[in-house]
Amino acid sequence: MNAMMFTEVVRAEYAGGYRVRLWFNNETVKTVDLEQSLKGSVFEPLKDVERFKRFHVRYATIEWENGADLAPEYLFELPAVE
Repeated sequence: MNAMMFTEVVRAEYAGGYRVRLWFNNETVKTVDLEQSLKGSVFEPLKDVERFKRFHVRYATIEWENGADLAPEYLFELPAVE
């Protein structure tokens, strides 16, 4: 019986603008643009790039200081950008 692997972000770094470079637990590495993902009141403060770039990896995804986060599966499905 194979154990199901959950998608997890294991590392993340700011990549300019609203882009984040992500390392996943399945060895995938890609940069995603989150500008269009910043919808809703919890994400409103993150439209300020200075606040946006202050995230960290927590609970297998990226989280910002105001508690906003995005599901790791959602991040994994986003298209890669340069």
